[in-house]
Amino acid sequence: MRDRLLAAEKVKAIDWRDGALYLLDQRILPFEETWIAYTSAAGVAEAIRSMVVRGAPAIGISAAYGVVLAARARFAEGGDWQAALAEDFALLADSRPTAVNLFWALGRMQERLDRLKNHADPLSVLEAEAIAIHESDREANLTMAQLGVDLIRKHQGNAQAILTHCNTGALATGGFGTALGVIRGAFIEGMVERVYADETRPWLQGSRLTAWELANEGIPVTLNADSAAAHIMKTKGITWVIVGADRITANGDVANKIGTYQLAVNAMHHGVRFMVVAPSSTIDMSLASGDDIPIEERDGRELLEVGGKRVGADVDAFNPVFDVTPADLIDAIVTEKGIVERPDTAKMTQLMCRKRLH
Repeated sequence: MRDRLLAAEKVKAIDWRDGALYLLDQRILPFEETWIAYTSAAGVAEAIRSMVVRGAPAIGISAAYGVVLAARARFAEGGDWQAALAEDFALLADSRPTAVNLFWALGRMQERLDRLKNHADPLSVLEAEAIAIHESDREANLTMAQLGVDLIRKHQGNAQAILTHCNTGALATGGFGTALGVIRGAFIEGMVERVYADETRPWLQGSRLTAWELANEGIPVTLNADSAAAHIMKTKGITWVIVGADRITANGDVANKIGTYQLAVNAMHHGVRFMVVAPSSTIDMSLASGDDIPIEERDGRELLEVGGKRVGADVDAFNPVFDVTPADLIDAIVTEKGIVERPDTAKMTQLMCRKRLH
């Protein structure tokens, strides 16, 4: 299946070339495919904050490249350039508070920086580390795709309908995708009849991004309003809800795009299995449960306006962009280290002690 996944790859959102970071502007997809070049950490931080790039793995990868750009600028200034980088690390860390991959990638870059000492070519070392983070995510996605397909086959191998939320494809990662990578793999294996994609208000990642990715690959996809999900589970033969994650805590609670929690509740009621697919860098063992996860809230105008035109009444708007799905609503968490079914603290701890499977 790996070779067939590689052959099917058509989309990418991140490109590092000629010493610059190029990001596909996801705010204007699917109408325009525009790449923006970034040459500074400040620019990368703003790209993350303004949703040019989104998706927890992609945010982490972009931040790693942002460190490389910052190091180049600080090194050129002379003096204690490594100490000066602290400001750039802080700037990148502040760009999005919920996605733990951001902090994981920055932590890995900081560890590499700390080991440089008097290296003759420190900038090339940092660049190699960022590239390794990027390539590692892509490889992890391939492994997760295979594991997720095996899990679907284990429980129900015939062609089926799957529901997904937000975008978890190549646009949100270093390549292939997490939840969407599993769905791609299952389609290749003849186990997916149709994918139902929640539109994902208010940024419409499902409508603009997920549906676009699936349609480009010839995978049957039907778009639906988020509020239609329970009705679809009841009437359309959904067998799996498959989603990604922005942070997973030690007990297996999962923070993901707002609306995921209600999907899990509805899935439990309708007897639909619920799968979370995310790299182990998404798991934050320092947090005991989802109660400890900082939940980002964005400007209420995102709810009150469409295309810059106000459509809502003159009222306040509450706009949390993530929610937390309790572990007891999750059938399986799929990572590149393996699968945890019915997650709890003991199982998550055991998972994190394993080595990657590839």
